[in-house]
Amino acid sequence: MIYLVNNLKKKIVTFLYELIPIIMSTTEYTKVYYGNFILVTRVKDELEASGIIPIIKDEGESQRLAGYASMNQGFQEVFVHNDELDKAMAIINRVKAEMEAAS
Repeated sequence: MIYLVNNLKKKIVTFLYELIPIIMSTTEYTKVYYGNFILVTRVKDELEASGIIPIIKDEGESQRLAGYASMNQGFQEVFVHNDELDKAMAIINRVKAEMEAAS
């Protein structure tokens, strides 16, 4: 029984992993940032503070949950709706400048 549940879980995660690129390429969302978990969390928090709800895509975590090895563990992508793209890019450019100045 446990084997069947784990197998079903892997199939669902694999299906979702394959579906996300299709959804992102056919909808009105644009990738605005790519980086490690810590930097993406900072960008996400700033976007949410401005009323923008980003979508975070983590292929490494999806692969891990499906039982596959991943070369990009910890790297994530941030997508925003095209209606909020200009506002989001201004926020991301500001955050990137702040992070570069701090390093």
